[in-house]
Amino acid sequence: MDYTNVPLRQEISATGVIYDLGSLYDFLTRIVDPRDERGKRYLLVELLVLMILAKMGGQQNASQIADWIAHRIETLFEMKLVRRKQAPSHMTYRRVSQTTVNAEQLEQLVAQYQQSSLGMGEELVLSVDGKTVRGTIPSGETKGVHLLAVYVPEQGLVLAQVAVGVKENEITQAPQLLAQVPLSGAIVLGDAMQTQRELSQQIVQAGGDFIWKVKGNQARTEWAIEKLFVQEVVQVQKGHPLSSHCHQAQTVNKGHGRIEKRTLLTSTLLNDYLDWPAVAQVFRLETIIQFSNGKRTRQVVYGLTSLPPEKASPARLLHLLRQYWGIESGLHYRRDVTLHEDATRLTVGSSGQVMAILNNLLIRLALDHGKGNLAKALRRFDAKPAEALQRICAHPSTL
Repeated sequence: MDYTNVPLRQEISATGVIYDLGSLYDFLTRIVDPRDERGKRYLLVELLVLMILAKMGGQQNASQIADWIAHRIETLFEMKLVRRKQAPSHMTYRRVSQTTVNAEQLEQLVAQYQQSSLGMGEELVLSVDGKTVRGTIPSGETKGVHLLAVYVPEQGLVLAQVAVGVKENEITQAPQLLAQVPLSGAIVLGDAMQTQRELSQQIVQAGGDFIWKVKGNQARTEWAIEKLFVQEVVQVQKGHPLSSHCHQAQTVNKGHGRIEKRTLLTSTLLNDYLDWPAVAQVFRLETIIQFSNGKRTRQVVYGLTSLPPEKASPARLLHLLRQYWGIESGLHYRRDVTLHEDATRLTVGSSGQVMAILNNLLIRLALDHGKGNLAKALRRFDAKPAEALQRICAHPSTL
């Protein structure tokens, strides 16, 4: 929907905060509060917004959040965010993330909010990948909260995210995850774990396209693609031209003390041979990295896509594959390095998943502010909490 000429409706919270309908604040008011009304000193939306504000100010765990709020309680009272000049204790925030908030409901509401700002008719490039929140792994064990997400690299948006149970895996959860996002006109990229026939069919039937990497879990398909390109690589090494069915694109990037050369070969020769829904091309991607210290690495990856050559030339496929890594640099790296997600111990209840959801929101709110540098954005919000609150209360179309 185009909100450009649509007047935004507003509401006033119980504390006096004015917020747009459709804003993050509005979505947070819809979360069910299971607590008994007797003795309730803070509204659930109050606590959630306080937590998000503190995280936007660079705080990560419950103790840091509680201290940040306590030091600014006068300011927050003047902003009408709280009803009294008394800050909640750190145990209050722990209970909110551990037991009070239903993580699945929060995931659904946040997904609706994130998707509400998507432009109609725009082509979406979606990265699908999983991440284990290492801070949720109990001492002496090897498994913690594992989250599978759909990410829009160019916008910093997590459109949907699901928790993968201990007795489940990404293969079983991926169809449910993609069912939550608009796939018409979208291009979905994933690692070998997502390279499944049923998932490919689901995407194509919904009007989207896929680009998958193929590894040992699809051994026959990988063998066929590898065999197809072996002769082509040998021909090129001998100085001969590629066969007519094969096309090539190459990029060379320099920076950070290394030279990265990426070469992509594509072919349509296996379209009728492979038993794969809607396959339109196969590809071979070779990446060679030469470091300034003399070290050299080489990696070869095979894959397939439903995008035909007229929609995706080798150069465009190479560009799209580079976008896939946006979920590593734009989401996972920021959560791990800038937000210290893996270093924060969150082993009780749903705290790990809840904090990961809030981190996804935080990245989106910071990128909406035009800040490619998340750490720099956090420092600004730390100094200007009123500006941070305005972003929480504003409709996404105005950000």
